[in-house]
Amino acid sequence: MKKWFEQFKTEDWVVVAVSVLLLATAILIPNYLPHIPQHLMNEESWLNALFLLVIVGITLYIGWFLLGRSRKGLIPSLITVFAISLLAQITAAIPQVSYYGFESVFFSVIFGLIIRNVFRVPDWMKPAIQSEFFIKIGVVCLGATILFSDVMKSGAVGLVQALLVVTVVWFFAYFIARRLKVDQRSAMILSSGVSICGVSACITAARVAGGDDKKLSYIVSLVLIIVVPMIYLMPWLAHLILPRIFDDPQVIQEVAGAWIGGTIDTTSGVAASSAIVSELANQQAVIIKGAQNVLIGLVAFFIALYLSTRGEKGNNSPSLKIVWEKFPKFIIGFVLASLVFSLYQANDLFLTNEKGKLVEPGIAKMFSTIFFSLAFVCVGLETRIKEIISRENRHLMWAFLTAQIFNILITFAIACLLFGIVKPYW
Repeated sequence: MKKWFEQFKTEDWVVVAVSVLLLATAILIPNYLPHIPQHLMNEESWLNALFLLVIVGITLYIGWFLLGRSRKGLIPSLITVFAISLLAQITAAIPQVSYYGFESVFFSVIFGLIIRNVFRVPDWMKPAIQSEFFIKIGVVCLGATILFSDVMKSGAVGLVQALLVVTVVWFFAYFIARRLKVDQRSAMILSSGVSICGVSACITAARVAGGDDKKLSYIVSLVLIIVVPMIYLMPWLAHLILPRIFDDPQVIQEVAGAWIGGTIDTTSGVAASSAIVSELANQQAVIIKGAQNVLIGLVAFFIALYLSTRGEKGNNSPSLKIVWEKFPKFIIGFVLASLVFSLYQANDLFLTNEKGKLVEPGIAKMFSTIFFSLAFVCVGLETRIKEIISRENRHLMWAFLTAQIFNILITFAIACLLFGIVKPYW
């Protein structure tokens, strides 16, 4: 029995355990949990920040205790890393900044890079630089925000678009990346980001594929930078092209929403861009993006399955034992979180806030955002800028841009077919 329990003393299983505790608090005491402060101008904001620091500290301490790792020097290091991530959150919340679509993870990487490359990371700061651990927790918490009802809202047509776009764009992006001599695991991360939902998909794929965190930070930066012009480009293209193809204003708005929802790589970017078109386009775009988000787990599973049934040189024969040994166990936590929270929603067990949004999934999203931000501060603190601007990363950039252009074109064709022709005559 003792030997059987030993298999659970790995980082992946410990991540699942601490994530379950976090998500349990979201379900059991949602009204007593803090929120991410938008500023530090009053006492309430400072208390929220302190409360979040305590939650992160307890989570890290429990994880380190279960893993049997030394906790010496963890507190001052964690306070510093948390402070940097909080600064990134506050910067992203500035209206003039959020207007352009930049997210907190972008500033987390930037601030970490500045400290690493302009100054020096002291030894006392290193104990809490744990990007892998933080990212995995963020992924599991992200699962609780992926609700099956989002797929059902889009109906059969929306689900077909999500499946077609993700499948076609993923394999095209992977093909282009490999032709440009991008390594296999980075190609998988890039393909997932372009085809599904940007940052979250990149992070999930990276943890499954085992990609280099430095390349992950570069791909995430590309995603977040390219989103900014696309927020304004896509509505302009929709207004320019769609009225020349369709006569019905409602069809034009639905096609525009489906096109924007399938191409812009962040949910916040989708919401901002589609709102420029119309309220109907905004609703359609957010639903389509939600349907694609649900496919994160499916794509991660197939990536893990593929990599688990072969060695680095492809010599291992597929077997259930090999799949289980190599399969990233935290993905099980991701799927279970999605299942449990979806069942709670299906049975109307969630609270709603004054804006009509579900409280508990919102808290899970907050946890995911916090731990992703912490993780990317750590990635920045571990990365030298000269490694980011290497020749290989230039290949990543061209692969990403080529795949994104293809994404815009193929999603346009699919959206026109399904929402412009099929749905009106369904």
